[in-house]
Amino acid sequence: MQFAQIRDRVRADDGPLDLSAFPGTWVNSNPETSGIARILMEADGGRLSLRVYAVGPDGLIDWGRADAAPFTASPSSRAGTGFACVYDFGFAETELQAMLLKGLMVLAQLHRFKDGSGRMDYFVREYFALSHGRY
Repeated sequence: MQFAQIRDRVRADDGPLDLSAFPGTWVNSNPETSGIARILMEADGGRLSLRVYAVGPDGLIDWGRADAAPFTASPSSRAGTGFACVYDFGFAETELQAMLLKGLMVLAQLHRFKDGSGRMDYFVREYFALSHGRY
């Protein structure tokens, strides 16, 4: 099988992947979030990376830098419109999946506990806007 759905049946373009929509500081649209507050994204040489800052008891918790796998909206597109990455904290693992839509980032977070604590794995969806620095 060469395709699983009709949209997969296209001729590939060998052009470079356009990651220009990603770079910058993305801020959670919910100022009362208890999860991820902001994400700094960089695109360099066709690679995408991010640095996540989450809300903690004494300020923001820096999750560190992670490489992200970029995605396009279709097999024939060259414009990056989404990404996926994983943060492994030892006691837990968080998978981030995002899509850019109408100037917003829709971020899905899948949190899995690995420490036998009995805490339930959980899913969160939040919305982020690119900080424009005008105000």
